[in-house]
Amino acid sequence: MSNFIEELRWRGLIHDSTPGVEEHLNSGVIKGYIGFDPTAPSLTIGNYVQIMLLQFLQRAGHQPVVLLGGATGRIGDPSFKEKERDLKSYEELDRNTAHQMEQFKQLLDFSPERPNAATMVNNYDFYANMNVLEFLRDVGKFLTVNYMLSKESVKRRIEGETGISFTEFSYQLLQGYDFVLLNEHHGITLQMGGSDQYGNITSGVELGRKIKDTKLYAVTTPLLTKADGTKFGKSETGNIWLDANLTSPYQFYQFWLNADDRDVPKFLRYFSFKNRAEIEKMEANLSLLDIKKIFAEEITRRIHGDAAFEAVMGVSKLLFDPKADNATLNALSEADLQTVANEIPAPGLDLAKLQPGLNIVDLLVETGVLSSRGEAKKAVQGNGVSVNKIKITALDHTVTTGDLLYNQYLLLENGKKNKYLVKSEE
Repeated sequence: MSNFIEELRWRGLIHDSTPGVEEHLNSGVIKGYIGFDPTAPSLTIGNYVQIMLLQFLQRAGHQPVVLLGGATGRIGDPSFKEKERDLKSYEELDRNTAHQMEQFKQLLDFSPERPNAATMVNNYDFYANMNVLEFLRDVGKFLTVNYMLSKESVKRRIEGETGISFTEFSYQLLQGYDFVLLNEHHGITLQMGGSDQYGNITSGVELGRKIKDTKLYAVTTPLLTKADGTKFGKSETGNIWLDANLTSPYQFYQFWLNADDRDVPKFLRYFSFKNRAEIEKMEANLSLLDIKKIFAEEITRRIHGDAAFEAVMGVSKLLFDPKADNATLNALSEADLQTVANEIPAPGLDLAKLQPGLNIVDLLVETGVLSSRGEAKKAVQGNGVSVNKIKITALDHTVTTGDLLYNQYLLLENGKKNKYLVKSEE
């Protein structure tokens, strides 16, 4: 069994911890959990910092537990939010919870034959049949308002313009009591999370001491921010999701490949399974671009699988490799071509115009690749035009539906850099 805290320490993944946590983790196999509220349709790269904690915990020989926030998601976490968040419908929360469960199954090892197999618990099961009087008597009386007000996330909201509702104020009671119940029913003694959760987490440690006279432990990670000051987990186009239908594997790969050079050492330590010696050897001997490629491949294969990564390489070759040819194009799936359509101009074309056949000059003008027939003729005569990676040199060349890939797509190129994926429309 490896030293979990030491692993987190050299990776820079410890922000706060409660006294005695390292000794506790070294005393045998322990169960540690992190809570995830189902307020989004998918897990994001922001969530993946915490998922890595659970993966490192499991790799160190301990048992990771995912707590799905079926109940707390109905309340809303005020932690470092500037204003009250809009409450999601129960139907949306249940749908998000079910989707997250499937995602976690791909990210942690739940194999029943493994002694420290990951498990999942939904905190809605704790509270579905609990009435408000029971909660106030059994939980509310153990934390003073003074204690709850002292939490930084609560103080910021009270001192701000929007204030805080009693609903969100009670969130730390629910999260804190989660810890007590998880310890009582599942033997869990460690809670982890981001540093913005430290107040809620230590409320659980306090409730464990007061309600059950139990010693509980906590570890939090620093909040991950990018070197340019923007929020980690977002790109120019929005969130980076772990769901391939929301962020394609190609976009996911490009997020890491295009990362600010200053962020690479931190990303390696947070998200790579390479050990310290391997990472330091890479940093001493490889260029930043090569390191990015190695890391982007590692994390893309892990999240999306080997087949998806190979598809990413195919799309990348088509878009950026001057040696890409017709065979490269034909090797792409329909989904890959849709990814290409998201990355380059994708003009529409009435399918009926291709059924009798459309002259190449007319096609270039019709799709907006060139603005006039004169320009189009000049481009063809100058050997600058390709259809599906095949050079077109004859002005009387005709393009038909038989040229369509998957009965829908047509790759037009004017010169080496101007690519268009024409999409036929009924």
